[in-house]
Amino acid sequence: MPRPSARRIAAAVEAAEAMATRRTPVICPLCERPIPPDGKSSLHHLVPRLKGGTNLGTVRLHQICHSAIHARFSEAELARRLADVEMLRADPRLADFIAWVRTKPPQFHAPTRMTKARREARRDRD
Repeated sequence: MPRPSARRIAAAVEAAEAMATRRTPVICPLCERPIPPDGKSSLHHLVPRLKGGTNLGTVRLHQICHSAIHARFSEAELARRLADVEMLRADPRLADFIAWVRTKPPQFHAPTRMTKARREARRDRD
């Protein structure tokens, strides 16, 4: 029997997740607000794929929460010390954002820019 392709597996997982979402509300583990079925959301690899986390755990987050993580932290930093939702929540660079976004409605979304410190660090590295 042939093995299913990675694309087919991903599609099956997404379909199952969509069905489960319709039955029970998904809660964003970062901000702890519900993720509405029509709201913007994405999967966050706890260990970045570039750092070997392709087949490791993922969590569904609001898109704004996911963008906030990647705007503040490099892939290396995420892999090294922030590979857990509790560690992300405890980090002071993300705590202010979490406190702010918790006051917003579940479907809230806004563009997120890379932080000034991260832009400067990237510029210095390049």
